[in-house]
Amino acid sequence: MNVLTIALGALVVLLGAYFVHGRRLERDFGIDPNRPTPAHTKADGIDHVAAYHWTVLFGHHFSSIAGAGPIVGPVIAVALWGWAPALLWVVIGTIFLGGVHDFGALIVSVRHGGRSIADVAENLISRKAKIVFSLFVWLALILVIAVFVVLCAKTFVVQPQIIIPSLGLIPVAILVGIGLYKLKINQTITTIFGLASLVGLIFLGNRIPINVGNQAMLIWSSVLLVYCYFASITPVNILLQPRDYLSSFLLFAGLILGYVGFIVSHPRINLPSFVAWKSSEGELWPMLFVTVACGAISGFHALIASGTTSKQIASEKEIRQIGYGAMIAEGLVAVMAILVVVTGFSSREALVKVMGNSGVGPVGAFGQGYGEVTRAFLGGYGSSFAMLVLNAFILTTLDTATRIGRYLSEELFRIKNRHFSTILVVVLSAALALSGKWNKIWPIFGASNQLVAALALVVITSWMLAQKKKYRFIAVPAIFMLVTTMGALFLQLVQFLKEKNFLLMSIDLALVVLALFMVSEAKGILFRKKNNSN
Repeated sequence: MNVLTIALGALVVLLGAYFVHGRRLERDFGIDPNRPTPAHTKADGIDHVAAYHWTVLFGHHFSSIAGAGPIVGPVIAVALWGWAPALLWVVIGTIFLGGVHDFGALIVSVRHGGRSIADVAENLISRKAKIVFSLFVWLALILVIAVFVVLCAKTFVVQPQIIIPSLGLIPVAILVGIGLYKLKINQTITTIFGLASLVGLIFLGNRIPINVGNQAMLIWSSVLLVYCYFASITPVNILLQPRDYLSSFLLFAGLILGYVGFIVSHPRINLPSFVAWKSSEGELWPMLFVTVACGAISGFHALIASGTTSKQIASEKEIRQIGYGAMIAEGLVAVMAILVVVTGFSSREALVKVMGNSGVGPVGAFGQGYGEVTRAFLGGYGSSFAMLVLNAFILTTLDTATRIGRYLSEELFRIKNRHFSTILVVVLSAALALSGKWNKIWPIFGASNQLVAALALVVITSWMLAQKKKYRFIAVPAIFMLVTTMGALFLQLVQFLKEKNFLLMSIDLALVVLALFMVSEAKGILFRKKNNSN
């Protein structure tokens, strides 16, 4: 099959879903444009700030949810099971699971004053459910921050030319934020200034790559952790929001150029559509569905939607554009990642060999494939540009995750001081990142992330029942994700037992207990509300 046909087909299906299924979700969730949002009712100039325009908030939300996930997961899935299963899961998952999950998490949080989806569980299920769910999510965020600090620092070491544009965008974003919110300068003018500055930083970075010597990993990790602290406590509309907004243009440029590459290069599909049901990482079901998370459905999205986004959205009428639309955009990124590697490598063996190199991995494989697809018009700069785009994904997720970690610390431990709650998160993340122990826990993150998605869907289902609204379109994905995640955890448990990896085995068992506890807590509530609604 022609790669261009697949690319355009996925584009048409996903954009069609945004207009058709997205509007249906607005009706099913009962969107009310006249209802004031937390950005207005709880405005504080720090966290609850109405975005200047929905496009600014879209940029922040999309940049934050994307991370490296919609690239890493699909690339791994292509190598293990083939491109067809990965592509089908991305398209179907984006439309009927991920988009619904993100939309639901955002509206539920907005209706509960901008509280996190884990905190809302107290009202909808029980206080015990809230405490257990919140603690699990909080610990997961510590792991995410630690891992993304390491990944970002590694990209700085491997690609020193991206350091100036990555870090230089921070003061530029502050100027854009001040221009939009303090000086009331036109959005178009400030955006042009920000993007022109970004282009200049990219050229400067290529001319002046920064090398800091043998302690580069420690230095850049420390710099990133300090940045995380300031990004968490600074008013959201002055740094985090405008930086992510500007980064989104870089991300969209990468997305558009990737699809242009398919049109210009007419590349061939060199990798098999299906490899095998069972791979080195386990069976296609359930392991594919926890390997490909971002790009189909990801629990981390619920944390973003109910963390920073719900506190900045100016009107409920913008929920479809931001909650559902950003998920559609991420699905398109995942499709591009799949098609880039199936056309950019001559064989599956070549892809597996590159991914097996610890210094390259799936991230480097994507960069190499992207470079081949865009070589006709980017020359030899395609791979470097792909790494710059990917680093922008990682940085935006990193600073947003730190801020959400602060929110959860305040909700869970009743900490009132945002400086102390941020320091707590940053110090614990630093300890995990700098010790190197994060890599012992990371193998189970995929299943834990999808468990967050399943539990978030359970909370959203509870809310729909409480509101006496249709709930099956939420309940079915919730059941599927619960069963799938439990299946993945069971298979991983068997594998950890064989390897005598007692650390991961203990974490795996704890996740199973968490899932069973949440289902047990929610079961009575769900059935009672269901009976009352009949």
